[in-house]
Amino acid sequence: MSDDAPPEGLREWVTWLRRTDHTAIEFLRETASSALVVVLVGLVLFGASGIWPPMVAVESPSMEPHMERGDLVFVMEEHRLAPEFDTAETGVVTYRVGKSEEFRKSGDYGDVIIFRRDGAKGRTPVIHRARFWVNDSENWYDKANPRYLPGDSCTEIANCPAPNAGFVTLGDNNRYYDQVTGISRPVRPSWIRGTAEVKIPFLGHVRLAFQ
Repeated sequence: MSDDAPPEGLREWVTWLRRTDHTAIEFLRETASSALVVVLVGLVLFGASGIWPPMVAVESPSMEPHMERGDLVFVMEEHRLAPEFDTAETGVVTYRVGKSEEFRKSGDYGDVIIFRRDGAKGRTPVIHRARFWVNDSENWYDKANPRYLPGDSCTEIANCPAPNAGFVTLGDNNRYYDQVTGISRPVRPSWIRGTAEVKIPFLGHVRLAFQ
């Protein structure tokens, strides 16, 4: 049977689809192959990260210079490969602890976490650095770096005393802690999607273009 002869049976159809140089079939064949590669890569990344999707795109300059808008970031479930000095078995190392243990991630001390604002699932997650842990009702003003506070006492800043236990977070390029600007209350461990592990510059622009 020639490549252009009409297929007669199932085997002939399969052979024809694999070998024909018909423009439309070639296009579909290449598209299917590319899609299969993407699926396989996604499954491998999911197996390594433990969460889906395993990649997120940086949408703002709040983490510059360590992450820029348009970077694609590989995210891992926070308990995987967590060191023994993580915070309260959350799998997350704060900036403060990271500095004392010489533990660096994403260009500075401590973990960069991806979390839901106030636990809300319908809002875009935030990717910022975990700076330190606060307990429920704790006056954490003296624990904080005054450089990132807009007031001179606990009563002058939002979420102090802490309305719940969790992480105080900060974008590396931001002026104030997220908890005093209204981005989120202290981040509960259950609000965390994972930790940022590796970034791929520019590839995130493709994902942002489709959002």
